Amino acid sequence: MSTQPSTACSAEEAVALLKPGMKVFIHGAAATPTPLVEAMCCREELCDVTLFHMHTEGPAPYFDPEHRERFRSVSLFTGQPARKAVQDGVADFIPVFLSDIPSLFRDGIVSLDAALLQVSPPDRHGFCSLGTSVDCARAAADSATVLIAEVNHQMPRTHGHSVIPISRISAWIETDRPLHQHVAGVETAVEAAIGEHVAALVEDGCTIQTGIGAIPDAVLSRLAGRNDLGVHTEMFSDRVVDLVKAGVITNRYKRIYPGQIVTSFVSGTQKLFDFVNDNPQVCFLPCDITNDTNLLRKLDRLVAVNSALQVDLTGQVCADSLGHKIYSGIGGQMDFIRGAAISKGGKPIIALPSTAGEGKYSRIVMELLPGSGVVTTRGHVHWVVTEYGAVNLHGLSLRQRAERLISIAHPDFRADLHRQVADVRHYVF
Repeated sequence: MSTQPSTACSAEEAVALLKPGMKVFIHGAAATPTPLVEAMCCREELCDVTLFHMHTEGPAPYFDPEHRERFRSVSLFTGQPARKAVQDGVADFIPVFLSDIPSLFRDGIVSLDAALLQVSPPDRHGFCSLGTSVDCARAAADSATVLIAEVNHQMPRTHGHSVIPISRISAWIETDRPLHQHVAGVETAVEAAIGEHVAALVEDGCTIQTGIGAIPDAVLSRLAGRNDLGVHTEMFSDRVVDLVKAGVITNRYKRIYPGQIVTSFVSGTQKLFDFVNDNPQVCFLPCDITNDTNLLRKLDRLVAVNSALQVDLTGQVCADSLGHKIYSGIGGQMDFIRGAAISKGGKPIIALPSTAGEGKYSRIVMELLPGSGVVTTRGHVHWVVTEYGAVNLHGLSLRQRAERLISIAHPDFRADLHRQVADVRHYVF
């Protein structure tokens, strides 16, 4: 490890510590250290560099044609910037549970040489914070030999297992720029209906897990009448802030981390970043802790809401790919689906629109597209929700599952699904 400098340097000087052949971690989501990423790509002598990351925000110039021969991206969860590159075969994807990613770094399965991070300024004790994304960045920061940081005056200082001594940082730059934000879109009628069905499954005193996006937002916006909800999740966005301020989320009845919202990262707007800044009510933990099923089972009435791209009539859930084309990743879906299933009174929920392609394709299908990944198996699935209702598949036969799932498929596709079931009934049903 290089000797820690006493002052900030330029981005060009900081990334000069990177050498050809290195394996480099890039901090993700709102914490993507964009100035360092851009400076790294400007170093024409760098080659054979492998970049490990979850989804990132902002520019990702290492995907540009002029840089592809020098940098190889490896996504642990494929976000929008990486999607086309992975599908084109010029970048890679590792299918892995979110809870397992930190051990890849700690155990040397992926031996990191360096990490590009974005952190808060050091406090009076000399500690910076990983801010909005602790997730697998904690393990990367602990495992990489060289840490190169963007010290951003606008990065929130978060509580939990998020601090790094500035003496551990090999080189750092100083910035004062807004974090990358995720702004929610306008709710559709389909999302509203799904939100109503899922919210009806959430009772007073439940602990909830939701992600980011239109459906989680639709669910959360319909929980204003609930009392004493808790939050234990891998990530959350702005809508949680609204429920805290309304007194709906109190975390009063959580058996683990009572009184605290537990998360591994956040993504949203400045309202969210202001909320988590120096807020002891929010505990940021590595994702191998937030997503540990041994902990999740101790949370009574855990309601986990996750999305999908397709669900077949036996209950297999595809959430990471469109056939052979990787769309996202396994993420924490299986961690929380199983965790909620073994929670006392818990409800694992898969929520998705009934159609895709502006109504041209059913997402409830006889069989998944060839090459599709099964993220949640039919043995793990419980609740499935579309805009047409909510059904619980747990304990049902294949025949009963098909009937229930067809009942929440779009009406335009139900007759055809019934015909397909009849064609294969003597084999499967």
